[in-house]
Amino acid sequence: MEERMDLYKLVPGSLNALLALQDFINGLGLDKTLSELVKIRASQINGCAFCLNMHTKDARKMGETEQRIYALNAWHEAPYYTDKERAALALTESVTLVSSTHVPDDVYNAAAAVFTQQEIAQLLLAISMINTWNRLSVAARKQPLG
Repeated sequence: MEERMDLYKLVPGSLNALLALQDFINGLGLDKTLSELVKIRASQINGCAFCLNMHTKDARKMGETEQRIYALNAWHEAPYYTDKERAALALTESVTLVSSTHVPDDVYNAAAAVFTQQEIAQLLLAISMINTWNRLSVAARKQPLG
C-alpha cells in the first residue's frame, strides 16, 4: 500500500500545531504506561499501522511487556491489567467508537470509580488526540517507519 499524501507538507504548520497539542496533553501528568496502552488500543480499533508501530515500540522502551502488548486486543479476558487500566481501556474503546456507543453511563461511571474528574478529563484529551492522529494517518495511508 502506498502513502496517499504527505498531509503535513501540504498544510504547512499543521504538524507543529498537532505536536504542540500533543506536548500539552503529555504534560498533564497522565501515567505514561497507561497513556501508551490507550494509544495502542485506539490504534488497534482504528487500524492505524503507523501509530501501532510507533506506540508499541514506545511502550517497549518504557518497559511494557510483550505479553501485555499482545493481549491488549483481549484485555477484557486477560488478567494482566489493573482496574485503572481496564477502566481507561473501556473508556478508550467507547470514545473511539463514539458514533455507536455514545459513551454510556456504565463506562463513564467505571472510570469515575477509579479516576478523579481531572484524570478523566486528561484521559479524554489523550484518547481524542490519538484518534486524531489515527484518522489522519489512516486517511493519508501514512506508512510505518522501519
